[in-house]
Amino acid sequence: MGESMEARIGRLVEAQIADYGMGRDIDRVLSFDQPDKAIIVDILEKLQRLVFPGYFKNKTYKVYTVRNDTSMLIEDLLFYLQKQLIIVLRYLPELAEADEEALRQRAEEIAFAFIEKIPLIREYIDTDVQAAFDGDPAAFYKDEIIFSYPGLYAIFVNRVAHELYLLGVPLIPRVMTEHAHSLTGIDINPGATIGKYFFIDHGTGIVVGETTVIGENVKVYQGVTLGAASTRGGRSLNNKKRHPTIEDNVTIYSGASILGGDTVIGEGAVIGGNCFITHSVPAGAKVYIRSQELVYKYDNGEKEKRMPLDTDDAWFYVI
Repeated sequence: MGESMEARIGRLVEAQIADYGMGRDIDRVLSFDQPDKAIIVDILEKLQRLVFPGYFKNKTYKVYTVRNDTSMLIEDLLFYLQKQLIIVLRYLPELAEADEEALRQRAEEIAFAFIEKIPLIREYIDTDVQAAFDGDPAAFYKDEIIFSYPGLYAIFVNRVAHELYLLGVPLIPRVMTEHAHSLTGIDINPGATIGKYFFIDHGTGIVVGETTVIGENVKVYQGVTLGAASTRGGRSLNNKKRHPTIEDNVTIYSGASILGGDTVIGEGAVIGGNCFITHSVPAGAKVYIRSQELVYKYDNGEKEKRMPLDTDDAWFYVI
């Protein structure tokens, strides 16, 4: 008879345990508790209910007043956020060896400081809803934007995660923004600084790097990258300005890439589709690609036609 199933499984287990002993980063087995992504996502859902009280509700609760609902949400948020903070604060070198009481106190301070920022987050989100409504002729109702626009959801998560980032919270802000990334295709690093009235139209494929600074009334279409000119420096680039600055009232059309920490797109500039920019653009400028042309080839023997796109610079406005 061959080897029994139990013996084969036992041999596989022993081989796996031996592989865990290689001393690599991936071999670490719970040197301390790890944050729970499901709980972090639940925190985001509770925050969504707090930011949009008339739109997102937990129907399992019978709550009769806004005050009671708000009290319940804030208590839940403080409890679950503090639990996750106690875990991730050990990633900070100064707290790696801290005792539980020190971690609990720091977590409580951060949790309360964060909750106090929610009115500010709501102030900014209200302008983002307005920007989407004003900027998208396909939007018939603001409710439509709040319930369904992936761009608004990505911005909401970023504004939440950014406040935690500013409070020095490790890991959790990135888990939040990567959750939004997985749902929307929009990748905004929690370190990015974004002004009021920010509108993401369509959204899929947008990348906004950690040190990006975006002013007010900025509109960005799908496929835009606000990135670093080079990451060859690796860890030596940490905490350095690597991503561009976008000033107020700028529009960036689909497929454009704007790279580099010294790159500034001046106020009121318009960046056309598929532009690749690594140098600053002055205020009010319109940037588009002149060398492109459309080529029409026909199967019926008709002569090939070429249409230079620079005959009408309105092309890059059409989405």
